[in-house]
Amino acid sequence: MSGRRAGWFRLTAGGPYNRKREGPTYGGGPHRPGREVSRSEDALRSVGRVTSAEVAKRAGVSRATVSYVVNGLTSIKIAPDYLYGGFQLFELQLADKEYAAAGKVFAGANVTGLKLESFKYYYIPDKDIGLSGIVVKPTPELLKLQQDVIAAVAPFTEATGTSAAFVTTPDDPVINPLLIEYVAAFVPKASGEHFNPHVTTGVASREYLDKMLAEPFEPFTFSPAGAAAYQLGQFGTAAKKLKEWI
Repeated sequence: MSGRRAGWFRLTAGGPYNRKREGPTYGGGPHRPGREVSRSEDALRSVGRVTSAEVAKRAGVSRATVSYVVNGLTSIKIAPDYLYGGFQLFELQLADKEYAAAGKVFAGANVTGLKLESFKYYYIPDKDIGLSGIVVKPTPELLKLQQDVIAAVAPFTEATGTSAAFVTTPDDPVINPLLIEYVAAFVPKASGEHFNPHVTTGVASREYLDKMLAEPFEPFTFSPAGAAAYQLGQFGTAAKKLKEWI
């Protein structure tokens, strides 16, 4: 998970599947309240341009107060709203650094020049519905781009997160724990030689999707229209655009 939002760096597909990446990477939208604070005071210092002293000054509290909140000393009663302004500044700086690192990768890659080939439908079942998509053949160029992006944002990633790291709705506030596990383990288990590139097409009933899989699939080639970072929602779908480079 990148920063405090769960999200992916996605290529924007052209044509009828023009879905940009909304949603992997710091727990809420680019700069909105309600995210968990999980970094230590040392991490605050390591960001470079933002220190715990700056957070304290921005929030109008002492450095000790910042330390209490960051390190989870819940026995100390502190209204979180006092610190939001300071942590917002902190996370803005984290996001800027992450986006800059990824931007360098995309600037040096010919993203729109990639030639990708689709070859079948798929869907992931969830009770009586499923998340469907079109599977794409991985290419050496696509795999290199993926690894370069992973390496660039590695300093900003978190081991795991909670539903607060995803886009949720009042009607569906809890993210499926299996999705959280999948995102947390994506790099070692689903990237590189294990990568399964695809274009998500939507959610439908399993009855409909089973009929779709039974139909012949006509392969087609396409090129990405761009690259962007999105925060993930339920089913791991792109839910909120955070940054667009191309």
